[in-house]
Amino acid sequence: MYIRRVAGPRSVTLPDGSILTRADLPPAETRRWVASRKATVVKAVTYGLIPLAEALEKYGLSDEEFELWRAAIERHGEVGLKVTKIQKLKTTLD
Repeated sequence: MYIRRVAGPRSVTLPDGSILTRADLPPAETRRWVASRKATVVKAVTYGLIPLAEALEKYGLSDEEFELWRAAIERHGEVGLKVTKIQKLKTTLD
């Protein structure tokens, strides 16, 4: 078995005690972004598994899109990333 060299840590321990590794990250060619995949990428950047620039490049995200994901998690948790929840929140704010 060969281990590929990567810059930075191979895994990080999250505040809840779970371990997030690079293997847990969604594939670079991901096109269907469900809430759990978005949350995994945000956690990876927040806890230092991958740098923000790498995440933006790897997944083809804009700064604004990533910040929206991060803000949704901060305000509402992972459920805030679900499209149906976003639609409901918009209608209550209007």
